[in-house]
Amino acid sequence: MLAGAWGSEIFRQTVLIVLASLFLSGLVMYFLKNKGHYFYISWFSIKSWLFFAPILFIFFGLPAPWPLVFLTCIAIYGSKVFFQMMGMYHRSYFVIVTYLGIIGLAFTVQAGNRNLYNLVPMVVLLGLCLIPLARNNYKSMIQYISLANLAFVFLGWSFMHLGLLMELEKGIYQLMYLIILTEFCDNTNLAIARSVGKWKLFDRIDRKRTVESTLVSGTLTVALAFAMRHLLPDGSDKYWLSAGVVASLGGLLGDYVMTVIRRDAGIKVVGAFIWGRGDFLHRMDRLIFVAPIYFHWMAYLSSQGGR
Repeated sequence: MLAGAWGSEIFRQTVLIVLASLFLSGLVMYFLKNKGHYFYISWFSIKSWLFFAPILFIFFGLPAPWPLVFLTCIAIYGSKVFFQMMGMYHRSYFVIVTYLGIIGLAFTVQAGNRNLYNLVPMVVLLGLCLIPLARNNYKSMIQYISLANLAFVFLGWSFMHLGLLMELEKGIYQLMYLIILTEFCDNTNLAIARSVGKWKLFDRIDRKRTVESTLVSGTLTVALAFAMRHLLPDGSDKYWLSAGVVASLGGLLGDYVMTVIRRDAGIKVVGAFIWGRGDFLHRMDRLIFVAPIYFHWMAYLSSQGGR
């Protein structure tokens, strides 16, 4: 008998369906990749997920605390990429405090203490503010403190809500559900943006997505949320519809916020993500708003019960 979620028939079936869907969609995009730029980048994105998704499922299927350990490693690596992007990785004191804060979040998740989880950002901010005193230096410290705090809040505190999500009923399934919906929404948006619509969303920030492609991809994501509602603790409309909307709008918001940061810093990509489009942060940025919004909304719905 397999330990963890791998012992569940639902988990194994979901893994098989997702991997088969990735393979089939990758096959389609492979033949369409020369038809347009967005088909091309969608093909590269799917190709990277054909490599990364099995690793994701392997760890999510293991017993606790391994899924949490895996999420913590992703959060730390994501913050590392952020520091590299902002030219701060050599500022080791700020990097170390951020890493320790993320590890602290993991311990609070493991302990099931949400109040302590929400206290960690204050402790990290205090630690960051003490660094100039410890270094007896004031030069550029406002910039370093602000950027390190931004890295921790987005790529630590926000992202690690995925760990809190595992505490909810059928938590590991909801985690898979959310990641699948968020990535699906982004890929469909990019794939159809050139052929659907002419009005750009925030064209001075990113000209790839259109209003029409966003509406179409959001509708398709809500439809997928309905099709996969068996992964939720409650298949009623309020659950799957909420999940589809949060994954669509929250993911788009996270993507644009990180794009603002990248463009202001004058850096588009920091290294490659396996074989695919963009770097590691391109896989995390859509979850920095989706994770906390989804967690707190689902926790609220669960607390309401049958009301």
